[in-house]
Amino acid sequence: MDAPISRVGVLGGTFDPVHTGHLAAASEVCAELGLDQVLLTPANSQPFKIGFDAAPPEHRLEMCRLAADEDDRFAVSAVDIERGGVTYTVDTLTDLREQRPGTEFFFITGADALARLDEWKDAERLGKLATFVGVTRAGHSLVPSNRPHILVEVPALAISSTDVRRRVRARRPIRYLVPRPVADYIALNGLYYGGIDD
Repeated sequence: MDAPISRVGVLGGTFDPVHTGHLAAASEVCAELGLDQVLLTPANSQPFKIGFDAAPPEHRLEMCRLAADEDDRFAVSAVDIERGGVTYTVDTLTDLREQRPGTEFFFITGADALARLDEWKDAERLGKLATFVGVTRAGHSLVPSNRPHILVEVPALAISSTDVRRRVRARRPIRYLVPRPVADYIALNGLYYGGIDD
C-alpha cells in the first residue's frame, strides 16, 4: 500500500508556457523540504495580468501535464481552471485543503512576490492555509517579508515564459528551455506564433 501524500508543494502560475525554470524550482523545493509531491496549478486568469492575452487555459493545462509526466514527484491540479474566473491563491489553497484533508501545503512563489504578499486577496488568511516558500530567480534578490516563510535558493536559470513566447514568434529554438513534449505541443498547436506580447 502506498504511503499517504502528506506534504505537498503548490506551484501556481500562468504557465504560458511552463518552462524548465518552473520545473527546477519545483524540484529544488521538493528536495530541500522533503515534499511528497509538487502540484503544478495553472491559473485560469491571473489578477495581476487581466487583459493579458494568454494561451487558452486548456492548452496551458495540457502543457503542464506533459511537463509533469517527466518527473514522478510532480502532478497537475486543474482546480483553478475548473473554478473559472480570476484566480486567487486563497481560493486555490482553500479548495485544495477541502480536496485533500490532512495535507500540509507549501505554496511556492518567487521571492519578489513574497514582498507583495500583503497585497494579495485575503492576505491575513494565507498563512493559515499553507507555508509560503520563496524561491530566488535570476535577476531577483531575496526580499524580506513580514509574513512567516521559507526561502530556497534555486540554481539560476535566465528563463521566462515571456522570453519563450518571443523566441517562438521569432522562429528561434526553445529546446532545453521547455521540456521537449511542451515544445512539440507548442508547434503542433501553433501557439505563440503571432500577436503582441506584454
